[in-house]
Amino acid sequence: VLLQAYGGGLLQPGGFLRLSCAASGVRFREHAIGWFRQAPGKEREGVACIDRSGSVAHYSDSVQGRFTISRDNAKLTFYLQMTSLKHEDTAVYYCNLGGPWWGQGTQVTVSS
Repeated sequence: VLLQAYGGGLLQPGGFLRLSCAASGVRFREHAIGWFRQAPGKEREGVACIDRSGSVAHYSDSVQGRFTISRDNAKLTFYLQMTSLKHEDTAVYYCNLGGPWWGQGTQVTVSS
């Protein structure tokens, strides 16, 4: 199984960004997916997750209303649309598939 995360970058507060995670070597549609992040000096935390069909999503309180998780089962890819970015969103973002499989992480830095 390979998960390839990309799309990170340097943004100003209030900006928007979309992260993508492409999967291969797995029955993608059989697994729930999620995004996690880890800020410097902090533990990794869950940001958002979505079920196999893409119908039910959950978000952490810190991103609720600003981030949107989605998936395209035909493209074996899932996304994290981030808007109204804040300094505290700065972290390495990791995609997760089904629990055991992780992407390599992509850096998001929000700085003025």
